[in-house]
Amino acid sequence: MRLFALLLGLLFSLTGVSATVAQPVQSQPAGVVAFGPQRTERIEAELVPMSQWVAPGSTTVVAVRQKIAPGWHTYWRNPGDSGGATSLIWTLPAGVSADPILWPLPSRQRLMSLMNYGYSGAVLLPVPIHVPPTARPGEVLTLTTDVLFLVCSDQMCVPEPMTLSLALPVREGAAPLAKPWGGEIERLVETAPRPAGIEARATRQGGQLILTATGGPLIGANIGQVYFYPFDGGRIDHAAAQSGQRGPNGLTLTLAPGKETATTALSGVLATDKGAWEITAEPGAPLAGAQGVAALKPLDDTTATPTKTGAWVFLQALGLALLGGLVLNLMPCVFPVLAMKAASLSAAAHDPARARRDGLAFTAGVLVSFMVLAGALLALRAAGQAIGWGFQLQSPGVVAALALVMLLVGLNLSGVFHVGAGLQNAGSGPLSRLPGSAGAFFTGVLAVVVAAPCTAPFMAAALGAALVLSWPMALAVFLVLGLGLALPYLAISLSPGLLSRLPRPGVWMERLKGLLAFPMYGAALWLMWVFTRQGGVDALGLLLTAALLLALAAWLTGLAQAARQHDERPILSTICAIVVGVLALGLAGVAAGAARSADAAPQGDSGPLAAQPWSAAAVNAVTASGRPVLVNLTADWCVTCKINERAALSSPRVAKAMREANAAYLVGDWTRRDDAITRELQAHGRSGVPLYLLYRPGRAEPEILPQLLTEGVVVDALKD
Repeated sequence: MRLFALLLGLLFSLTGVSATVAQPVQSQPAGVVAFGPQRTERIEAELVPMSQWVAPGSTTVVAVRQKIAPGWHTYWRNPGDSGGATSLIWTLPAGVSADPILWPLPSRQRLMSLMNYGYSGAVLLPVPIHVPPTARPGEVLTLTTDVLFLVCSDQMCVPEPMTLSLALPVREGAAPLAKPWGGEIERLVETAPRPAGIEARATRQGGQLILTATGGPLIGANIGQVYFYPFDGGRIDHAAAQSGQRGPNGLTLTLAPGKETATTALSGVLATDKGAWEITAEPGAPLAGAQGVAALKPLDDTTATPTKTGAWVFLQALGLALLGGLVLNLMPCVFPVLAMKAASLSAAAHDPARARRDGLAFTAGVLVSFMVLAGALLALRAAGQAIGWGFQLQSPGVVAALALVMLLVGLNLSGVFHVGAGLQNAGSGPLSRLPGSAGAFFTGVLAVVVAAPCTAPFMAAALGAALVLSWPMALAVFLVLGLGLALPYLAISLSPGLLSRLPRPGVWMERLKGLLAFPMYGAALWLMWVFTRQGGVDALGLLLTAALLLALAAWLTGLAQAARQHDERPILSTICAIVVGVLALGLAGVAAGAARSADAAPQGDSGPLAAQPWSAAAVNAVTASGRPVLVNLTADWCVTCKINERAALSSPRVAKAMREANAAYLVGDWTRRDDAITRELQAHGRSGVPLYLLYRPGRAEPEILPQLLTEGVVVDALKD
């Protein structure tokens, strides 16, 4: 699509279409003139006045009002890397003239490696109109313009030609503002970027373009954010980051040069949080007094991408949530739970009714669990808490409980005790099987609690959208995420054809169940390791003792179950199982309390990379010394984080690249709740870990590395 837009923009330039200069005035045509809004599927447009009438010899303002459909956008005078500016060809009465458009500041529209400048939603493009002194009161001036909009989405661009007309009455005296658009047009005219006595220079230095600007409103201005919009394409790399510094008399911007190597003056709009002004930077040495006071950040752009309605964002979030839920089925932390259900599915392969019940119950457990987690997350968000996805594993009590649950599931699969034991005449005697509908529901709950922290890239995008949507839409996103997690199991359970292809139950099922117990034991060990990182070895000792007592209670329960199968009454073993189980749960609670009161385990070095604790102050201190910084925001319960740290961040090749770049390595540990890390995640549009940031000296904004790292990705980023 962008290639098509580039070709279309080239066609515009070859045919001389431009909106930056008013076109020659044509004679007034005869016949009927169409007034009012003109509409297509993608855009509605009309000419609207600022004033109710015009006086002879005065200057008034009319505006081209655009109402752009959701998901579509038009372009600024410099469209950026693709697209084409809106053009106007006027047909005016004799003596009436039109100035160029007073372009409002555009939004920045990024798509992959491209950056465009344009508008979306409702837009007004003001145009000054000069009325001659010979105009007579009582006369009506008909203004007509042929407009060519290039209306684009992320998939395609459509040229939209329209003819817009407006009738302006001529009267004596000052005119009041016209409703409903007069006030908004007046505000745009007053705030439109104009020259303001700013002196500017453009200097090539070491492959960069240094833009310095001093004087006028920049002297002594406490500017914190800035962005430069060039009038001409090709002069700078639009998609590259812009960094800057403020000085006592002005500011300095570091830009990436574009493909055009012209040595002429560089003109554009210098937009700041204190105002926007047109500047022309002549080639020459940097101006004095333009740096040394403070670093500047890129100007906030609340419409940096084409404005999309809540419905559009909502649909995108639903699609990403479904995909993220499907991806979760492949994550290491959830696989043991799903493998356990695979054994149950095989047992019901030739019992379609039972398979359907289990599939629906498992799905219900997943959806209810996502609803509970989402409700808690949104409630805490509404209360102003700094939280993020995976927050349940920041609680030592939850981690301890999950570890013991995983242990119990493993013991059940190993045959120490049986849940829902039944008889299956498959030639092998009684076989323990997984629970029925209640057990399937519980397994869905367990899958969600364990899977949620495994934030895959697609899941992160969906959750990021859900956390800014209204609460009904956010809950819907979480439900679709759960549906994606449950969908493979549900599809198989509801398909008799797929079920019939599974092997019939037999002795192999008992062996498979025994084998699947070991991933559950592994999950329990991993959770205990996380618990150790949260609460230390003393708390771990208490939890291990609780696990031993719980295993004893499970064994006593198994003895009681075996006795009942022989028509015996195992009163003693049942009482002992209950007493030991209660002791185990009480001791687990004591372990969780000890972990909460303990200091977090110290963060050690990770492999060859010597890590220092992350903080915003630490990042600023290192970058101020001229060194790059690699930031790793991680957590011990995040399996993706640990895989990245073992596979990429601990490699000797990465360590060598870090030494050659003289880079610092800062680690933010989110294993236990840390509000500063949560705010940093949210500042970069994330709701969970991992997040990898690479800060470079002289650049205000970091580069965000992929969530799934390879050593090549890290090494290449350090070399840039």
